[in-house]
Amino acid sequence: MTDQAGVQLTPSQRLHFDIYGFVMLRGVLNPDEIARLNQALQSAKATIESGAEIPPIYFNRGGDHHILLGNLVQYDQALLDYAVHPKLVPLVEEVVGGKIRLEETEAIINRRNPAKDRAELAKRRYNPTGFHSGTKHGWGTYIEQDKFHCIFVKTLVYLTDVGPDDGGTSLIPGSHRLTWPQNRIIKAAMADDGLLYQVKAKAGDVILFAESLIHSTTEIRSDNERIILIAGYTPTMFQPWPGNEVDPDFIDSLPEDIQPIISGSGSWHWERNY
Repeated sequence: MTDQAGVQLTPSQRLHFDIYGFVMLRGVLNPDEIARLNQALQSAKATIESGAEIPPIYFNRGGDHHILLGNLVQYDQALLDYAVHPKLVPLVEEVVGGKIRLEETEAIINRRNPAKDRAELAKRRYNPTGFHSGTKHGWGTYIEQDKFHCIFVKTLVYLTDVGPDDGGTSLIPGSHRLTWPQNRIIKAAMADDGLLYQVKAKAGDVILFAESLIHSTTEIRSDNERIILIAGYTPTMFQPWPGNEVDPDFIDSLPEDIQPIISGSGSWHWERNY
């Protein structure tokens, strides 16, 4: 990794994260990084669609229009580089509150669901497909020095442009700090789409968000393909999401400064920011 000194959220970005549970980081990846990541993911997709396996990558198909790929860092250098990106790791550590380990990597490549009527989708401003969160306020979050922190944080990079009809991630801003039952929050937000936010992004933009924030994939209404790559992080003493365990021999082959992020070797000797 390159020098990370001075990489931090601006006060405005930090305030946005605290209030809404996410912040958009524009133009993080350059065209070469975007091209390498797209090439790696399309290569993995093509190999899987040919009937071959790529251990340890797992995948789930949602019809011919949707594929999810997971546990990606061993497959291609570009995917590993994103997981330890020097423009992103310090920002994740800032909102987690200390050193981090990689918890998961996943990618989604999808197009419009041909079974969905485009005219019906157009009747709603937003079309989230399944709101969820990975942790809850109160047991997955904490306040330190007046700032909000979450112990499970993700970066999601858009590898294609995403306009209003291209399936940008849907969010319920502010839900990261609520203790309401989740189903009540979702029901209330769906009844008033002014409470929802759908991401619009250019390729290379990244959304940094707390996993206590309720979020969802969104139906695509255009004919464009959407490609996203997600990396999840936790404090070092947490375990990876099942299926995202990385081969110890692969970890041993990595530069020493990267190994702790992938392995979580810090364990309970968690280096905190405070």
